[in-house]
Amino acid sequence: MTSKSQIQDRARFDQIRYAQCWEDADQLIAALQGPSGRTFLSVASAGDNSLALLTLDPARVLAVDLNPTQLHCLELRVAAYRHLDHAGLLRLMGSRPADDRAALYARCRESLSAECEEWWDAQPDLIAMGIGAAGRFERYFRLFRQRVLPLVHSRKTVQALLQPRDPEARRQFYEQKWNTWRWRLLFRLFFSRWVMGRLGRDPAFFQHVEGPVAPVILERTRHALAELDPSANPYLHWILNGTHGEALPLALRPEHFDTIRNRLDRIEWRLAPVEAVAEEVSGVDGYNLSDIFEYMDVPAYSRLLEQLAGRMNPGGRLVYWNLFAPRTRPEVLADLLQPEPKLAEQLHRQGKAFFYGRFVVETRK
Repeated sequence: MTSKSQIQDRARFDQIRYAQCWEDADQLIAALQGPSGRTFLSVASAGDNSLALLTLDPARVLAVDLNPTQLHCLELRVAAYRHLDHAGLLRLMGSRPADDRAALYARCRESLSAECEEWWDAQPDLIAMGIGAAGRFERYFRLFRQRVLPLVHSRKTVQALLQPRDPEARRQFYEQKWNTWRWRLLFRLFFSRWVMGRLGRDPAFFQHVEGPVAPVILERTRHALAELDPSANPYLHWILNGTHGEALPLALRPEHFDTIRNRLDRIEWRLAPVEAVAEEVSGVDGYNLSDIFEYMDVPAYSRLLEQLAGRMNPGGRLVYWNLFAPRTRPEVLADLLQPEPKLAEQLHRQGKAFFYGRFVVETRK
């Protein structure tokens, strides 16, 4: 199938690439608001945003991925919601410091499938550091935090950045304290296409990207640090501190813990391309497609979008993110899908996962 040939054949799927979902679930949930009892199809990644969909009171959430280790992340999270309290979940994730993660894992282990149990049993070091730190992308940020950031700013300055301020004070702090020549230079080096492809994201992500990427990410980071509130940004807290602090992604917030735990029987996961699972469902009401189109050329993207939209109920929505490769509904699908640019742009401006260039929402006619 199209997505399998252009994604699976171009990227490695034998390791955890993302131990957390790096798309803002608040955007996702706001875009998919609607009645209870719907069916969602979600790219699993590490599982956080698929679990966040349970807060919408769906009948069913199907989480799919081409990478079995990503599904191991989701399965362990489901077990953690079943067997741990909220504080234990945060410690196992790495959102909070802990020295009891092996014991927490042992309490979850009984609910794991044999394959998942065998895989995590062989990863004691990943469990010890927190399962939210276990991915290639998170190691990339850890390298930035431990090796690059100390060359730019002291820990005192980093912690000062994360303090609450009014908008004007944030801008002043960024320009006067943070935005130094050393920050700009080392940022552009570390987040260059070459370094990011070698250490962070798979090089296949850049197949359809033109031009340098570091200046683009630098400007998006400025928006997150100066225009949005760093103190309330869990993704920024993790990048700079290696924990979430008091800022948590949606699925990990205390007010959602019992809701997600009580609806775990509504989520299932599958090792398969998203379109293969969509073909098995009588009607999809919403898709969380992460940024899977980043791997695809425009013709392949258009074909897959048409295929997925064809499996949707009228009024259903597709939600996805653009990182560098621009992908929005082509004109040839105008009779099938209605873009929602006003809503998408409003949510994009508020998005805490600041490295994305565009948030896309499209409704099935």
